[in-house]
Amino acid sequence: MAHDHNHGEDMLEELESNIVELTDEDGETIEFEYLTTIEHKNESYVILLAPQEEENEEEGEVVILKIQTDENGEDTYVSCESEEIEQEVFELFMEQMDEEEDEAFYENESRE
Repeated sequence: MAHDHNHGEDMLEELESNIVELTDEDGETIEFEYLTTIEHKNESYVILLAPQEEENEEEGEVVILKIQTDENGEDTYVSCESEEIEQEVFELFMEQMDEEEDEAFYENESRE
């Protein structure tokens, strides 16, 4: 019997544990922090925060992966096919982050 997991909904429901484990081509498992999913040109892209390599790094690296359904109907994450699309998705992500920061700012302002 096939188990189909909708990764997007699972991640949204489990806000406390928004850690995604991905296995690279060498078979090593790396933990990423799930940030959001962006829709762009009828495709879905997941935005992940890579683990920080060193303590003194201010921000981790953002990883953008396309959500693709495999032959079993399960979501898989694949690299973007073009740097141009990756850049467009990143800009959408930055706009979304700015909007969220603005909303949080205005919410805090109205409480005072």
